[in-house]
This record gives sequence, C-alpha cells and structure tokens, in this order.
Amino acid sequence: MLWPLLLSSLLWPAVSGAQAARPCFPGCQCEVETFGLFDSFSLTQVDCSGLGPHIVPVPIPLDTAHLDLSSNQLEMVNESVLAGPGYTTLAGLDLSHNLLTHLSPTAFSRLRYLESLDLSHNGLAALPAHSFASSPLSTVNLSHNQLHEVSLSAFGPGGQGRALHIDLSHNFLHSLQQSPGQHPNPAIQSLNLAWNQLHAVPNLQGLPLRYLSLDGNPLTAVGPGDFLGLAGLTHLSLASLQGCPRLLPRGFLELQGLQVLDLSGNPRLQWAGPEVFSGLDSLQELDLSGTDLVPLPETLLPQLPALQSISLGQGVQCRRLVRGGTYPQQPGTHSQASLHCLMTQKSAARRPNTL
Repeated sequence: MLWPLLLSSLLWPAVSGAQAARPCFPGCQCEVETFGLFDSFSLTQVDCSGLGPHIVPVPIPLDTAHLDLSSNQLEMVNESVLAGPGYTTLAGLDLSHNLLTHLSPTAFSRLRYLESLDLSHNGLAALPAHSFASSPLSTVNLSHNQLHEVSLSAFGPGGQGRALHIDLSHNFLHSLQQSPGQHPNPAIQSLNLAWNQLHAVPNLQGLPLRYLSLDGNPLTAVGPGDFLGLAGLTHLSLASLQGCPRLLPRGFLELQGLQVLDLSGNPRLQWAGPEVFSGLDSLQELDLSGTDLVPLPETLLPQLPALQSISLGQGVQCRRLVRGGTYPQQPGTHSQASLHCLMTQKSAARRPNTL
C-alpha cells in the first residue's frame, strides 16, 4: 500500500478534505475524509473513546488513519488487541486515560506506519526494551504515568531516521538510562522531563536534542559538564525548580547553539555571577522573571554577545540597545551595548531605564 503517498497528500494545499460519517462499530464514531483529485482516496478517523474495556479488540475500517481508544478503563494492551484489518496502516493511536500498568514488548510490533502514540494518564511503571522500535514514531506522549526509570532503548535505535518528540513529564523519574552496549540512541529532538524527581541533569550525551525541559525537578545544581554533547540544543527550560538550585560558573559552557533559556519561577535560585553564562554565544532570549538574579551586572552583556531580550518579571522587559557611534565606523572603535528596560505595569514608573 502506498501509505507514505497518502500521508504526504494530507499536506497539499489544494486538498478537498471533505468529511462524512460512515457505518461504524456500534458505539464508535467514524469520520471519513476524502483527498486527491475527484476524491480518489480516503482516510478514516475512528473514535471509540469512553465505551468501556469490552470495546477491544474492535474492528475498524481498512483505511483507518487514527484510532481513539482513550478513557475505556483498559488494563492491558497486547499484540492481539491491536491486530486485524485496518490496524497495520494506523498513523495515530490514542490510549490515554486508561488503567494500563504495563505494556507487552510486542504490543505495537505490527503497527508499521504508526507516527503518533498517546499513552498519557495511565499507570505505567516500566517500559520494556524496544517497546516502540517497530514503528516510525515521531511523537510519544508518556506524561502522567508512574515511571521511575526509563531506558532510551525503549524508543528503538533511531525511529527509522525520523525525529522523535518524547513527553515524559509528570512521572517519578529519578534517572534516564542510555541505550546499552553498541546500540545507537534514538533520534530524540524534543524531550520533556518536567516535574519528575531528577536531582541532577541526566546524561543525554549522544541525543540530537533541540528542545529540553527540566521544569519542576529538584535539581540541586547546574554545573560544568551537565550538558556535555548537547551543542545542538536551542531551547532549554529550567523553570520552577524545586529546592534551592545553584547555577555554577560555566555550567552552560557546552551549549554553544542555545538560543532560548528559561530560568523563570525560581525565587531561591542561587548563582555565581555572570560567569554562569559563559559559552552562551548564541543566546537570544533569557527569562529571569520570578528570580532574584537582578539587578543585572554590567558584565552580563559581554558574556552574551547575541542576547536580544531579557524578561525580569513584574512587567519588565529588557532589550539590547547598541550604540554604534559615528558612521562609517572608524578602525579600532567598537559599538556599545546596553539593556533598555521598560516597566509596563500601571503602578510602575513609565519612563525607561537603562542598565
């Protein structure tokens, strides 16, 4: 079946996308969308949510693209539940808000075209090795479960070349294990580890990460080597950390490509001066709202040559202001940069301040 051609055609701007109801398993709802010239092919969205555990295994149309099995009090999902005509070509599967406590290692082995999988709001305590390795997944939502430890091997050796977006937020993670032996790590580009039990930045070396969230974790410190091997990271969020986290000098040194850093919501955050930001040569946006890292030292801007804006909270937004002097610039002269801060609250003074 020419499934990749079917999926790519969904992005065509001239697609008709006509929708219509079609006969469906009792209790489920089936919506068919037609695409292409003269509606030459169709894909079906099947919604079997909120019907109860008796619904599985449920027969679905052969052209089903997305199946919603959420909120059915399902306690187990194995290969037999996700088998039969229509399942092998699924691109999206929603199993959220069920009672799943474990997964069969082969539960998704027949879903060769599965791109999006939602397992959030269950009771999963562990993930079998290579749980998702058989499918070309691009998005896996595992938030709001009972996971204490996760091995990257669960996501396979690279998702058949597809960039992965993984949500592991709101679990009980205290560690993240690398793939064992010589097995390559999956191609995870977006990783949400917010609101877990991580006391240190996990070892993420070898992942092609672009986005990382560690919000709400009880990190004790961020120091040198914590982000080793993550030079491609562009967005890092360390908001609302628990406890009294410390920012040590050169703690972000390895993040030469970082563009956005969020440190907001950390009233007890401790830092060791502007050397904390050494190496952040590409940083453009810095959020310090809800912290005590103000007033900003005069030496901050030389540490952050690409910085464009800083959020300080309380309606204060600072932007980089460069004064170039005479034009054309004379040899040996340098542009001068300062932070132009504007207080936007009604109760604050309306005149701008320059730091």
